[in-house]
Amino acid sequence: MSNKVQPRILPGFMELLPEDQIAFNRMYDTIRGVYERYGFLPLDTPTIELSEVLLAKAGGETEKQIYRFDKGDTDLALRFDLTVPLARYVAQHQQDLVFPFKRYQMSKVFRGERPQKGRFREFYQCDIDVIGLDSLDIVYDAEMPAIICQVFKELDFGSFTIRLNNRKVLNGFFSELGYADKIGDILRTIDKLEKMGKEAVNEELKEFGVAAGDIERILAFIAIKGSNDEVLAALKAQNIADERYQAGVSELEAVIGYLRRFGIAEENFRIDLTIARGLDYYTGTVFETMLNDYPSMGSICSGGRYDNLADYYTDQKLPGIGISIGLTRLFYQLKENGLVKSNAGSLARVIVIPMGEDDMNEAIAVAAKVRGEGIPADVYYQQKGMKQKMKYAARLGIPYAAIIGESERASASVMLKNMETGEQEAVPVAELADRIR
Repeated sequence: MSNKVQPRILPGFMELLPEDQIAFNRMYDTIRGVYERYGFLPLDTPTIELSEVLLAKAGGETEKQIYRFDKGDTDLALRFDLTVPLARYVAQHQQDLVFPFKRYQMSKVFRGERPQKGRFREFYQCDIDVIGLDSLDIVYDAEMPAIICQVFKELDFGSFTIRLNNRKVLNGFFSELGYADKIGDILRTIDKLEKMGKEAVNEELKEFGVAAGDIERILAFIAIKGSNDEVLAALKAQNIADERYQAGVSELEAVIGYLRRFGIAEENFRIDLTIARGLDYYTGTVFETMLNDYPSMGSICSGGRYDNLADYYTDQKLPGIGISIGLTRLFYQLKENGLVKSNAGSLARVIVIPMGEDDMNEAIAVAAKVRGEGIPADVYYQQKGMKQKMKYAARLGIPYAAIIGESERASASVMLKNMETGEQEAVPVAELADRIR
């Protein structure tokens, strides 16, 4: 009877083969590169936090999903997002930070969700936030979509649209209708419109005590469409006196104006009054990003403005705005839709292959020289036949093989083989890196 343990991982966790991990890492590096070019500073908070600190702001469904455990007498929890750790960090270190504080964090978070296709219990989030001290200029509300635009242009997965709204517009509108005490419920319901459909939203709003006539007004309001200027004109024409509503329309207009100054093409952003972002802490601009050819993927990047990041930890008012890309889920969906091309199973651009044991020292030296000139290189060390050596290089998808035998050692050259075309030529070692480049 075998006592071997079956090798397997838990459901809801993603593990990739090298060729897919390379593609994942390139996406990660692209996002990080854009964040850094916009002046965001790196941050990496602990994976495990004290439960008392991490759960200060949690509740409801979020708290049910948290991985929580005791170690000795200490109550611990795995971080479930990167926003709460940021709040704790800024409150703890505010005397040492320069405000507005621009940070990015690209790390794993953990949620005990029911595993299903495309949903994960462990996944990477790629977040940026700008935190102000007492106040934060509206220009940052436009910089965020500008950054989203740059990220998805560089990732190059097709056309996309950043859909914008402002929670003050929605909150003011619902208050004008007399539902100031039901704003959270209404927002969470209309945020499900694309998933649930109009009829289901209608029924849920009825359950919250919204009158049939008001439901029609709400659905008609959030269905306002047109160009950005046409939607703004329609919002101004609503004749709503609520101060929050008026402030929200002014902020939307300012953000649209700044986006144009950032040089963002009009086709990449539009006002969409159905965007509510169901989370309670959003207070102003909110946005979601869609790949136009793959609407079933849903939002691939979302975020918004909040009045006070760290009110559970400090009395200091810390307003901010942030966005998040769920990279693990996005990568999975892109791969499912055939938008991620598998890379080679090696990062090496060249593999140096000694023909015999006497050629090994020269092969090591050639690889070191090429690496010194910035070219990733590997060496085949095992004493096997040439056919097996070439098969190894081919299976890894390494584009070039630099073969060294007695004659190559004598002439300080290599026989450079293009693994795709099969063509080969003698190349001096001094010129090898340039030729590969």
